Amino acid sequence: MASDNRSGPVRTRRVDPGELKRQAAGGSRGPGAASQRRSAASGRGSGEAGKVAPRQRSSGAGRAAAGAGKAGAQATRRKPVRPAAPEVLYVDGIEVRLQRKKVKNLNLRIARDGDHVDASAPAWMSPADVADFVHRKHDWIEAQMERVSATPMAQASQASKAEVAQWRAVVQACVPALVAAWEPIMGVKAGQLAYRNMTSRWGSCQPSTGRICINVRLALYPPECLEYVVVHELCHLLERGHGPRFHQLMDRFMPDWKQRRDKLR
Repeated sequence: MASDNRSGPVRTRRVDPGELKRQAAGGSRGPGAASQRRSAASGRGSGEAGKVAPRQRSSGAGRAAAGAGKAGAQATRRKPVRPAAPEVLYVDGIEVRLQRKKVKNLNLRIARDGDHVDASAPAWMSPADVADFVHRKHDWIEAQMERVSATPMAQASQASKAEVAQWRAVVQACVPALVAAWEPIMGVKAGQLAYRNMTSRWGSCQPSTGRICINVRLALYPPECLEYVVVHELCHLLERGHGPRFHQLMDRFMPDWKQRRDKLR
């Protein structure tokens, strides 16, 4: 006799034949297992919620903090480090500006204007050691400072604006003609020409644009020095660096370029 589903607690549902096959093949994957899984999930959701949820939140916060820490570290690494200000020593009337660097030995260099000495020393060397070395080399340092002070570069550091304008006028009148003469010889084409009063370089070149900048202080030196700098910068349109190929090109175009360069020192 057929049962009346409405008179008792028994409920029926339509079962897909494919589901029966999956239940038979999977064993514990049947409705009972699903019920057990739901029950277990319900247990975890209630009884263990106090344990799992805080760990998840803590882990997420930890990852966020770690990510922020890494980002901060990367930002710190990317930030350029400014060199420390040099320590100034006075040894027998000579001003020594001491800079700590990753070097093995003490190195001395006379400043371009000849009024002080730039020194680089390893971190372990004491100021007393530097002072002792300068004291022992006093006569040599004095002679070099006197020689450098007499150079046009040292004199240029005291020039007025009017004098700088005169240098600019001289260099600006000579450079275009030199560039026009050397371009067909070297097979290059310069871009914009610029002129600046520079303290640390005689010229510069941007190979990507062909822009060449010349130091106006070259007006204080023999004409062959200006021509050397022009050829030097034009050569960078063929070779960016100062490696062997650059020297080979300079040797080919201007065989006496080293003698001209030495006059600028």
